[in-house]
Amino acid sequence: MEHTFGAELWLWDARAGSWTFVTVPPQVSAEIADEAAERGPRGGFGSIPVQVRIGEVRWRTSVFPDSASGCFVLPVKAAVRRANDVAPGDEVTVHLALA
Repeated sequence: MEHTFGAELWLWDARAGSWTFVTVPPQVSAEIADEAAERGPRGGFGSIPVQVRIGEVRWRTSVFPDSASGCFVLPVKAAVRRANDVAPGDEVTVHLALA
């Protein structure tokens, strides 16, 4: 099942550098968790492999649980941001499905 949602890009400054994410909305996060539970155990850090599209760029990555929001977060790599001419603070439309 493909999930489509709008979300704002945000920056997380980690000790080893900065990472850009979007937060998956609560309802979509719950649906993803249910779908993943049917498939078996999760990967490291509770990650779930996904296929993603923003604009015309498609890639495979994982979503990760975020204890602060109770939702999953999706990392958005620099090449995707450049190809879509977006930066932290911009809203993007995300198309996401379990891989």
